[in-house]
Amino acid sequence: MTFNPTIRKERAYASFAITNDLKFLKKQMLTWASPFNICCFLDSHEYPGQALSPTTFECLLAAGSVDTFSAGAGAAFSSLRTWALERQDWLFGHFNYDLAAETEPGPPDVTENRLPQDPIGFPDLFFFVPETIIQLQKNEIRIGTFRPDPAAVWQEICSTVPPEPSPLPQIIFTPRFTEEEYLAAIRALQRHILRGDCYEINFCQEFFARPLARLDPYAVWQALSNASPNPFAAFYRIGPRFLFCASPERYLRKTGNTLLSQPIKGTAPRLHDDPDGDSLRGRSLYQSPKDRAENVMVVDLVRNDLARVCRPGSVKVPELYGVYPFPHVHQMISSVTGGLQPGIHWTEAIRASFPMGSMTGAPKNSVVRLISQYERSRRGIYSGTVGYVTPTGDFDFNVVIRSLTYQQETAYLSYQIGSGITYYSDPAAEYQECLIKAQGIKKALGSA
Repeated sequence: MTFNPTIRKERAYASFAITNDLKFLKKQMLTWASPFNICCFLDSHEYPGQALSPTTFECLLAAGSVDTFSAGAGAAFSSLRTWALERQDWLFGHFNYDLAAETEPGPPDVTENRLPQDPIGFPDLFFFVPETIIQLQKNEIRIGTFRPDPAAVWQEICSTVPPEPSPLPQIIFTPRFTEEEYLAAIRALQRHILRGDCYEINFCQEFFARPLARLDPYAVWQALSNASPNPFAAFYRIGPRFLFCASPERYLRKTGNTLLSQPIKGTAPRLHDDPDGDSLRGRSLYQSPKDRAENVMVVDLVRNDLARVCRPGSVKVPELYGVYPFPHVHQMISSVTGGLQPGIHWTEAIRASFPMGSMTGAPKNSVVRLISQYERSRRGIYSGTVGYVTPTGDFDFNVVIRSLTYQQETAYLSYQIGSGITYYSDPAAEYQECLIKAQGIKKALGSA
């Protein structure tokens, strides 16, 4: 559906007190939204906040669309800016990693992506104006809708009975690389580092379901949420394309004129049955020279990215090497802030820093080409970002990691996992790190 933004009616808002269980209410909300062909459900899973800033909302749900925009790499950002300027409303959507062809271009024979098309099929860029936007906090829910009565929407949600999730089949995932092939690729990348082609590179591999998996998308989401609750989680649907995201990482947030990026580099597995050992794991991660080196490299890259659009001297690093516990791993997180220059549109802030440094490496332009050369799957929405923009131009976007993607029409299901490679990386340890990062997905699906 499309509309003329100059004549459309105003969105109606109403707020309601919450007396029932938050987790159950979230299930009701998503069940209510299930008939919509386009929806975005962002869940912070009641995290108290990490590093500098928590998420603004406990949960956001955008259901249905009254207007949509999509574009491929080329002039996607400028086209999105034009579209967004005419729509001072809530916007939800995503940026695919493959927009790197636009933001980090090189010679045509180098930047042309040799990889096969992404079988999931998310557009490079997609945004929509939701028919209904629901903002959930612990004690209140606020509903804004183009339907006549927000109270009617609230009554529909309250009367919704979430079904019992369908049992998930045993799913076997097959890697695009054998372990030996992965190790050989890492060693080849380290030779590039030795030659000075780059300093660090985030290298990813895909695991895909074989045979193809016919699944209930909502059962997959509930299983992943239960197994791996994280503060930047997302259930995102465009037609038959689904993203089930259990991300711990914020890409970029804009509040007023302040930008905040919180890159993650550094991972250590949790020891839930040994609290003292688990605490030691966290301290060891904080003291790790390798992880600190990776983290400070990406921090420098983010500082450089933000400096393109921020006031001179305003880019700061309020926290370096912060270590935070998540369901399956400890993560090293740093925070970078900056004051946006006057007149810079929010799309320009994204473009200046995309794709995010934690999922590329440094220098970004060089590693984008090496990623295309050595990886075997197009990343698509993986290591891209999903999020929202408010009517005033504030935004919050995650990093799409620890995620499953699913194409319902073809029953194609996969996930991708990456790690940061430096000259001093142990290839075997990097392979094991990938397996550790996949634990939440494997636990959710009971997969092998």
